[in-house]
Amino acid sequence: MMYKNLEECILDLEKNGHLIRVHEEVDPYLEMAALHLKVHEARGPALLFENVKGTKFRAVSNLFGTVERSKFLFRNTLDAVQNVISLREDPMKALKNPFKHIGTGLAASKALPLKKGNSLPVATQEINISDLPLIKHWPDDGGAFVTLPQVYTEDPEKPGIMNANLGMYRIQLTGNEYEVDKEIGLHYQIHRGIGVHQEKANKLGKPLKVSIFIGGPPAHTLAAVMPLPEGLSEMTFAGLLSGRRFRYSYQDGYCISNDADFVITGEIYPNDTKPEGPFGDHLGYYSLIHPFPVMKVHKVYAKPNAIWPFTVVGRPPQEDTAFGDLIHEMTGDAISQEIPGVKEVHAVDAAGVHPLLFAIGSERYTPYQQVKQPTELLTIANRILGTGQVSLAKYLFITAEENQPLDTHKEVDFLTYILERMDLRRDIHFYTNTTIDTLDYSGTGLNSGSKVVFAAYGDKKRELCKEVPSELNELRGFEHARLVMPGVVAVQGPNFSTYEKAQQELAALSKSIQSKGSLTSCPMIILCDDSQFVSETLKNFMWVTFTRSNPSHDIYGVNSYYENKHWACDNIIIDARIKPHHAPPLIPDPTVEKNIERFFTKGASLGGIKLD
Repeated sequence: MMYKNLEECILDLEKNGHLIRVHEEVDPYLEMAALHLKVHEARGPALLFENVKGTKFRAVSNLFGTVERSKFLFRNTLDAVQNVISLREDPMKALKNPFKHIGTGLAASKALPLKKGNSLPVATQEINISDLPLIKHWPDDGGAFVTLPQVYTEDPEKPGIMNANLGMYRIQLTGNEYEVDKEIGLHYQIHRGIGVHQEKANKLGKPLKVSIFIGGPPAHTLAAVMPLPEGLSEMTFAGLLSGRRFRYSYQDGYCISNDADFVITGEIYPNDTKPEGPFGDHLGYYSLIHPFPVMKVHKVYAKPNAIWPFTVVGRPPQEDTAFGDLIHEMTGDAISQEIPGVKEVHAVDAAGVHPLLFAIGSERYTPYQQVKQPTELLTIANRILGTGQVSLAKYLFITAEENQPLDTHKEVDFLTYILERMDLRRDIHFYTNTTIDTLDYSGTGLNSGSKVVFAAYGDKKRELCKEVPSELNELRGFEHARLVMPGVVAVQGPNFSTYEKAQQELAALSKSIQSKGSLTSCPMIILCDDSQFVSETLKNFMWVTFTRSNPSHDIYGVNSYYENKHWACDNIIIDARIKPHHAPPLIPDPTVEKNIERFFTKGASLGGIKLD
């Protein structure tokens, strides 16, 4: 199916059992997000909210809630798009010479953007920000946010749509110091496409014109988040994926997507910022208030019967997980193609994607060595941690296949393989005072923290414990030891106060373990606030351990020491307790959770959905 607009997409989903209409009035303050989260967790359908309190516009969520539904949306164009993306060195050659690449099933007439003059689409109405569905997702969010925007900017030095950037950056519509209907906030980093355009505009001493598209064919939304090969623009990709050229026009000097449901235009002035946030984010915590560019609103447009698409982000897995899986399927493993020797890199979703990577590389140097050990793997690890988005990772576990196939998505098996083989006195490598994800507050400051590589290669060195060693049940001041997985035990400790106090506590814990003799079967110990929670599920372990720790500050070791500036130990201890500087976790409002039960009762719109 090739959709001309969002309405066509919704009707097709409904016809094929992928969408439910919610007829009851629903409050955009927390209720809509709570309903989305419940239905997404149940792997339920997309939701069309027909009666949103405070606005005449409808809203839709969970469009991309499962990979299966996402592939259904693009079932007629997905194969052809994958073929074009596979032409990584020059994907545009498939468009410049479509007959030569006829196997892609594409022609330039379906890909290149199509200008429709200098006027608005027929019947477009001008509205205000306050007329929109102002959806607040989490109780402590700073206001209402746009969560599926397509933010369009042009290069001030080379204007035009073929040099434009289309990105997905969150937009704060209300709250904080924003003047209602006149200002909104844009959250993005300076290295992004829009940031490059802003820097150029700043040097020219003029404001950057911005157009924010919301809605339209689902291909346009996906185009805003795709990591595209060099030379393939987002607007061209949108045409490829939708099977229909990206239609646009200009109004007052601003680009207008003729197929979008809503368009917000405005300008960003040099060095003009205001506080943005908090916002419940993809790590499962709030990103806090920080200064970000403020956009002076020029005009807001809506097409007749416009529909507002949105998603909710929070502790993974959420809808953006399905986004990522679809993108991976479309692009293949781009890192393995970019870095020689890399077979697989898995950004672990349960840990918030960016904090934790599992990787499989090659180890071709060892035939010339007496001892099997990670060598080539370390050069590959450096390349991984210096590449694109994966450079934001804090923890990298890397190994190479030898006598058995490995799969980084079989997370327990993969981590077990590494813990069985890692030499804790040789194979732990730190990177201090470096960059981490801006949204990760476990570090030493905004975008500042550390990284660690756990490498393993060679013969099995230890049998991992499959129950809690008795020694860990006899620790003074540390209690409720519980097995997480083979070789990993969670221990509950006192509340974290300061790092000075933590060093004393961990020294005591390490000394106590050391006094009981060798504990080789348990190479990794997690110090946490709630060992029962951490040990309940693998997802809990991944989330708590790798989002609440900064390697340089929170990794300790039993019998640890330095040799030639290399840190070594007998057992790793990761302090994954909540620290005072951490961002607060996302906790649903219990009153709202109770109120939304009415939507799931017999006879209500969502009464047929079975919740977990």
